[in-house]
Amino acid sequence: MTLAYLEAIRLALGESLDEDPRVFVYGQDVAGAFGGAFKVTKGIAERYKDRVLNAPISEDAMAGVAIGAALEGMRPVLEYQFADFATIAFNQFVNHAGTMFWRTGRSCPIVARLPVGGTPGGGPFHSQMPETWLSNHPGLVVVAPATVADAYFMLKDAIACQDPVMYCEHKYLYYHLKAEFDKTRAEHLPLGSAAVRRPGDDCTLISYSGMVHECLRAAEILDRDHGIDCEVIDLRCIRPLDTETILTSVCRTGRVVVATESWPFGGVAAEVLALVSSEAFSHLDAPPRRLCALDVPVPFHPDLFAAHHPDAERIAEAVLETMAF
Repeated sequence: MTLAYLEAIRLALGESLDEDPRVFVYGQDVAGAFGGAFKVTKGIAERYKDRVLNAPISEDAMAGVAIGAALEGMRPVLEYQFADFATIAFNQFVNHAGTMFWRTGRSCPIVARLPVGGTPGGGPFHSQMPETWLSNHPGLVVVAPATVADAYFMLKDAIACQDPVMYCEHKYLYYHLKAEFDKTRAEHLPLGSAAVRRPGDDCTLISYSGMVHECLRAAEILDRDHGIDCEVIDLRCIRPLDTETILTSVCRTGRVVVATESWPFGGVAAEVLALVSSEAFSHLDAPPRRLCALDVPVPFHPDLFAAHHPDAERIAEAVLETMAF
């Protein structure tokens, strides 16, 4: 069947509620016919009135309720309207959920669904990518699905995980990304594994979340117009990071460009380039390069927004410069 990215998330949520009575969904306006800010719980909220629950407008309190419920044996799935607002719950995530096992030996299996990424007109409070903030803290698993199959499988795996999982779902992909999906035949990689979305020999392109699709388009442009064969790696999981897949690819191609929608300073791209520089330096034929969003708050105006974060054309230009070194 053809499934949209958002529908894959809804399917995974519904099945998890069907399969495990410990699972419940907690978020602002998720109950009843409204179905949340992006309508992810629409349909399943009516079926599970006692386990799809509205939360107060207090992101901090939501996380605290989830942590307490997880410690008592439940499997809470939090829905934040926008990932940007989850900063209010930062203390709960990093100081409590993330350290719980190390402090007490007790698991804290919560899932925080965080709608991430920009859309034209979203502006600085509804378009941010928080994965770097969260992945800096040991104890949290941070995932960023880029495909319909991963949106489904990674949410199911996150709910089953014994550790707290920050599930970063990209808003632009909700309805813009659709694919044929058969869960009995689709590729199901474990949490912590990267995926090679396109094999290639000339340069490694690394990304995650929505930017994976810009990298794939860039690879098509480069192959068609310049005969450059790029390998595209989808990290899928930011923490833990699949270093083996990254290094295996870069050591073979000798060149790497990392493209992300996040800011450059101290970001995931910087971490990947640090890994490559320290572990694969002797295999490099050109300096490793990153292409990130501009180091300013996300602008409202669509034209400024388009200039703010990388697209396929700019990624292709970065690869061409890397190849020419």
